[in-house]
Amino acid sequence: MYVEQMMNDYRQLHAHPELSGKEEETSAWICSRLQALGIEVKPYAPMSVVGWIPGKTGERTIALRADIDALPIQEEADVPYRSTVDGVAHLCGHDGHTAVLLAVAAWLVNENIEHDANILLLFQSAEEISPSGADALCRAGVMDGVDEVYGLHLWQGLPLGTIGTSEGPLMASIDDFDITVYGKGGHGAEPEATIDPVVVASQIVQSFQSIVSRTLSPLDAGVVTVGSIQAGEAFNVIPDTARLIGTMRGLSYEAVETMKREVTKRAEGIAAAFGATADVTLIEGTPPLVNDATCASYAIEAAQRVEGTTFELVRPSMGGEDFSFYLKETKGAYVWIGMASDVSAHPHHHPKFRIDPRAFPYAFDYCQQLIQLRA
Repeated sequence: MYVEQMMNDYRQLHAHPELSGKEEETSAWICSRLQALGIEVKPYAPMSVVGWIPGKTGERTIALRADIDALPIQEEADVPYRSTVDGVAHLCGHDGHTAVLLAVAAWLVNENIEHDANILLLFQSAEEISPSGADALCRAGVMDGVDEVYGLHLWQGLPLGTIGTSEGPLMASIDDFDITVYGKGGHGAEPEATIDPVVVASQIVQSFQSIVSRTLSPLDAGVVTVGSIQAGEAFNVIPDTARLIGTMRGLSYEAVETMKREVTKRAEGIAAAFGATADVTLIEGTPPLVNDATCASYAIEAAQRVEGTTFELVRPSMGGEDFSFYLKETKGAYVWIGMASDVSAHPHHHPKFRIDPRAFPYAFDYCQQLIQLRA
């Protein structure tokens, strides 16, 4: 019954994707589904839908989260339920996450599942952009009074039938930088009369390569990547400015702060050494996703109860996930439900990405086990 519901909901959502922050029809559809079950919908943030199921005692509150937004990518998968919206598609699995959580909601109501704790169902907008939907919900107070929060991702990086998580860092932070170097332009044949921002920018890039290896502990992890350098347009002209943009990723709050400090210090210091200046803008994104050890143990126990699967303690990913905002507010844990197979053979965000529907029962069963353990 619930497997069929998940498949139907998944196909409906997949065929009608909406971009981050613009999920009007998706949100209205989810809201109507919850209300049809008699679940109260609480207003917190635009586009996100929050369902409330009171517990027998109500002394504790457990939150379960799914993301609902799609990506600005043209789908290339040849499936009958492919996206009907040109240039927009569900290519990360959020349609599947939403289908799973809707099935959990139906199971709780239709089967009259007893639970002492209140259950908060978070159907979150805008996971794929910054500012993110999780940040908006947290700022609106959705985590007030929540004791534990749990989430999952249908994960192409794990084989079908595997469930994985870690007892600490699981996914990285995402912060970006935008640096403009101001020098003094001039003729390419007379460099002595200039302050060449291209040379300065190249020295900054080289210096960034030692931030991780020489300022972070070898036991920590981080990434500093310069993704673009833009300067000048002519063969024989030294420009006035050069611009560098890039990203930083870290698995701990300490690593993130170190990288931010070093990027700023090195850019400004190297520019000054050449007689130039550097304007550094740090663009704050998503914090690292660090599972609470106790909640991770509950998630692991629930995963190990899912029939037909194996559990694996996994290495963290340097990809980001805004579930981390909830974990700044309260305890919780995030897991990956493996689905790599002949059906799901392309990575997340690939135009041919597909969910293997055989992972749906595993995700649903995991949520059932978790609710029975914690609610």
